[in-house]
Amino acid sequence: MQGVLFCVGARSNALLGAFIHRTVRGQAAGGLRHWPYPTVEAFVRDGLRLALAMTRKNALSGLWWGGGKGIICRGLDSDYQNDHYRETLYAEYGEFVSSLRGSYITAEDAGTTPSDIMKVFSKTRFTTCVAPHAGGSGNPSGPTARGVLSAMEAALEHLDQGTLKGKRIAMQGAGNVAKFMIEGLIERGVEQVIATDIDSDRVALLRKVFDGKQVKLHVSQIGDLQIFSEPCDIFVPNALGGVLNPDTIPLIQAKIVCGAANNQLLHDMRDITALEAQGITYVPDFLCNRMGIVHCANEQYGQVPGDPNIERHLGRTWENSIFLITKRVLAAAVQEATSTSTAANQLADTLSLDPHPLWGHRGKQIIAGLVKDNWHTQLKA
Repeated sequence: MQGVLFCVGARSNALLGAFIHRTVRGQAAGGLRHWPYPTVEAFVRDGLRLALAMTRKNALSGLWWGGGKGIICRGLDSDYQNDHYRETLYAEYGEFVSSLRGSYITAEDAGTTPSDIMKVFSKTRFTTCVAPHAGGSGNPSGPTARGVLSAMEAALEHLDQGTLKGKRIAMQGAGNVAKFMIEGLIERGVEQVIATDIDSDRVALLRKVFDGKQVKLHVSQIGDLQIFSEPCDIFVPNALGGVLNPDTIPLIQAKIVCGAANNQLLHDMRDITALEAQGITYVPDFLCNRMGIVHCANEQYGQVPGDPNIERHLGRTWENSIFLITKRVLAAAVQEATSTSTAANQLADTLSLDPHPLWGHRGKQIIAGLVKDNWHTQLKA
């Protein structure tokens, strides 16, 4: 870990953090999470874990970026949905990011909305996921869904299970990415998609969108595990992390788990071992859900219709495409008699040490400058 930087917002009184794991491939890049934490320890542990995950995701994606993560600790007594409070909060985070001199590039993540990012952007140039009217790349949900579908196809081919045509898919979470995913699955001729979500309005909307299609949508309650027991070929976690655990894994009937949610395993080693014991092939989430960061990471280079630098991630010829990297990791896990998570981590860690051709280690140099200049005494966020 190259840098862990904190401040308390002078106006919001919120704890703000930037976690910079490794910058060999370039500046640290990763989303800004706005989430409640019961303790400072939980806040720090999550930041460290997520920054490492972004180093690995960016490296496997072939991006010339390092790994970092931003976190705003949501106060249990804060009126976090109040528009005025959020404007103040995210403006302060933008000032905080500017003070880091480009060592960390922030973006949208759980708990942070597109309008929040625009408020960050008003105070710093060091952000991505900016709205199209301000020169950004817009909603990444469609490309993210296409990336997960590519990984599903790779896993099926690895297991000699053919294509998605005729397959049954069980999906936990029916948000924006899931909608695009369902559309792609229908186009590929799946037999059926069964999806659940805790938002009844969302389920009602999608029932109208997919009326007459091979899609069943159900409202679930928090803690409801029924979707895990659904007979299917592929189980797709699309909600929050930690859903693959001792309570849920024994219920899964699929041969493949591949979804868009981040940090799906509650405990990496324990839960991947449990999946393997059931003969389930697990596609690590950072292998297949990369397109959110890919879509927005290089916004500064402008927008091109049908951008080949985006589309190559979704094809089958570029060596770092989702399809080929997924097949490479799954094959390595078999050959080396290890888990798919371990194989993916080993490949990602190796790639993360490839220096940027111009700006390798730049982030580390910036952090050294912050320390030399007593950054903590000058911060005014």
